Amino acid sequence: MLVAAFFFAIMGVLVKIASHKFSSAELVFYRSLVGLVFITSYVSINRLSISTQLIKMQMSRSIIGFISMVMFFYAISALPLASAITLNYTSPLAMAAILTITFHERPRKVLIFAIITGFIGVALLLKPSIHYGELVAGGLGLLSGLLAGWVYVQVAQLGRAGEPDWRTVFYFSLVCTLGGGAWMIIHHFSVLELKDLPILAGLGTCATIAQLAMTRAYRTGNPLVVGSLAYTTVVLASLFGILLWNETLSVDRWLAIILIISSGVISVSANASAKKKS
Repeated sequence: MLVAAFFFAIMGVLVKIASHKFSSAELVFYRSLVGLVFITSYVSINRLSISTQLIKMQMSRSIIGFISMVMFFYAISALPLASAITLNYTSPLAMAAILTITFHERPRKVLIFAIITGFIGVALLLKPSIHYGELVAGGLGLLSGLLAGWVYVQVAQLGRAGEPDWRTVFYFSLVCTLGGGAWMIIHHFSVLELKDLPILAGLGTCATIAQLAMTRAYRTGNPLVVGSLAYTTVVLASLFGILLWNETLSVDRWLAIILIISSGVISVSANASAKKKS
């Protein structure tokens, strides 16, 4: 998970750099294209089948994931890196709430506390005093996290239904590549230059490595430890933001980040405890 956190933070840096020229949809396209090439090569070499009985669920997961990623990349382009990534990491709160509703469980007090704490943090991070452009980007960043929580629930459902990780990653990469490519054709296409290739290739490579490392971590590790270590991305993103762009956050924004991280860890801990009891 630490490897995943490092490469996710690097991905955020590269998205921020590339966003000066490329739109969010274009960045999603290039990020996903690298992943699609990798997973297609893996499927071909191992002669695996991409056919599935759960195509509707795969498409739902992929389309929601695509929308979430476009919003996330836009938030990175418009907000301090630490703020954008923290908003996206509200996903454990959304996942906890969705699982409670899906399984018709009575909300546990600890989850209610975590959700309230998380949204106090969000309110502090998106305080009304920031200008309108940041408020829109912040809202989209928050929505990307809520949609990501929904996506993680669907990924878990696909796993329980017997779908291998590589097949889920394949359909996600395919939909994001096609969706980003279609957006580029219809809306705007930035001409590629030779100097752009290292950044775009690095973006796709870092995202693919991070995704594989995260999948491995959740498959083999303790969910509580893995889920908590995921927030290392926020710490690394904060350091990169300070070093590269002198992004200094106010005390109340640091407090907001701490509240959101704490609420996420609490929700992960509550879910892990519930699974052990069941």
